[in-house]
Amino acid sequence: MTDQEVPESSWPEHRELREILSKAMKVGGRTAVAADAVRRVLSPHMRLEEAFAMPPLELLPRLAAGEITPEMGQIVEISATLKLQLPRMLEQHRLIVTAVKGLLRAATEEGHHVYVQFAQKIIHHAQQEEEVLYPAAILVGEYVKLRLGRE
Repeated sequence: MTDQEVPESSWPEHRELREILSKAMKVGGRTAVAADAVRRVLSPHMRLEEAFAMPPLELLPRLAAGEITPEMGQIVEISATLKLQLPRMLEQHRLIVTAVKGLLRAATEEGHHVYVQFAQKIIHHAQQEEEVLYPAAILVGEYVKLRLGRE
């Protein structure tokens, strides 16, 4: 998957998550160990998001403007795959949040306030994905399928 296949706004966020985790892994102590644990569960999850959640979301502005083209039909399968992968992705969120809570504890105890805020941001982001972004990505596929008259 290339940068062009994923919404521009999503890549900087994932890049930022990777960069901050990399920095946290260099501070040493329990914070570094916990950051590495987060990285190990977060990286495969982000790859799934980039493959199945983000491409449908990229169509939202065009769909909201009333645009529908036959080329959009390719998103139907991607969205359907997201729907099938959703239980796996939600399970990954549970693992990520567990790891992030470990980072939150370690960073709090070791006085790394920037990583405390970072951990809180990841937990909030996971919740937002579950409540808004994943359902929206699935609905995009359903909407395109409906508009293109596919069964």
